[in-house]
Amino acid sequence: MKQVKYILIFIFTTQTIYAQKKTVNEFSTIDTKALQLPDSLTKTTDDIAAYIIANFQTDKDKSRAIFIWVASNIQYDIDNMFAINFYEKKEDKISKPLKTRKGICENFASLLTDICIKSGLKSYLIEGYTKQNGFTDYIPHAWSAVLIDSSWFLFDPTWGSGYINGGKFYKKINNDYYKVNPSSLIKSHIPFDYLWQFLNYPVTNQEFYEGKTQQNKNKPYFNFIDSIQIYEKQSHIEQLISSAYRVEKNGVKNSLVFDRLQHLKLEIENDRQSKTINLYNLAVADYNAGINAFNEFINYKNRQFLPKKTDSEIQRMIDVPDNKIKEAKTNLEQISSSDVNTNNMIMQLIKSLDDASLQIKEQQDWLKLYFNKGRFGRKSMFYKMTWYGIPIN
Repeated sequence: MKQVKYILIFIFTTQTIYAQKKTVNEFSTIDTKALQLPDSLTKTTDDIAAYIIANFQTDKDKSRAIFIWVASNIQYDIDNMFAINFYEKKEDKISKPLKTRKGICENFASLLTDICIKSGLKSYLIEGYTKQNGFTDYIPHAWSAVLIDSSWFLFDPTWGSGYINGGKFYKKINNDYYKVNPSSLIKSHIPFDYLWQFLNYPVTNQEFYEGKTQQNKNKPYFNFIDSIQIYEKQSHIEQLISSAYRVEKNGVKNSLVFDRLQHLKLEIENDRQSKTINLYNLAVADYNAGINAFNEFINYKNRQFLPKKTDSEIQRMIDVPDNKIKEAKTNLEQISSSDVNTNNMIMQLIKSLDDASLQIKEQQDWLKLYFNKGRFGRKSMFYKMTWYGIPIN
């Protein structure tokens, strides 16, 4: 009898413990509505965002709806898990998972980020690498940052969508990677650029390896909020330069960081070369336009300013080539190049511009005299006179 009582008490206790472990999904209402998104509206992020805006009011609800839709509807493409291409076009990163319903981390994060932006949430795609169970991964990773009610939170829709076991992907929503505080995610995710840690005391790559991810207030204070505001106002080349500086400053610990730094430097150089080519071509175009306008003035002058124009119209005819030549010089002054061939081309064009400036100046001086004369005096300026006053054409 004692044994029966003991067994009954044991069973009751076990059931009670099990009941206590049951958890309620606080997002069930939002998730249900988000997953009711019609398939016909999932072909583009514009349509998905329109649904989000129409059905969810707060930033938090929108971010949850977007996270759960991406994490639930996109399968991890395990066959291509090593084929990460950060330099693929943004449009392709987004369109692929919408078409195939499969993708890798870059596709998950790009998709979530784009829907967030189009739903009115400030969001950034973040690239870096990760650590799991004390092991630092040897392939890069991508996740997202979203500004919610004036605070930055991190989202990893890839890790939040399921897990890999035995070479297979199993779909299972993991809310540990939804709306994560930056000080928590830094334990497993470190961006290449420490700006996107969203921490006032950024963790170095060496510290990440060593597991020293707690905030060390003995370090110099980093105002990431002000730094992000500065970043948003910078030109593309300025963003690349500042990012390369931060990546290098945080320590080139592994091949992933090295590769990212080298790509940034290459992109900076390509941007500079592209800017050089554009400025040179603009200068050439301005030079040609200036010469054409100058020739029009000379031809009109050779016709003794016939048919008649007002003095201001005639003045404008010489002002146009003058301004074009000045614009060409201004464009060339912005070029900074160490390439010998490029510098030779620039020097040749500068010589042509200087020659054109001299000829324009001669005609401007001639016009000043012309405008100061009466009708007969003006007419006489079109002729060269002999000693006896006989005009020579």
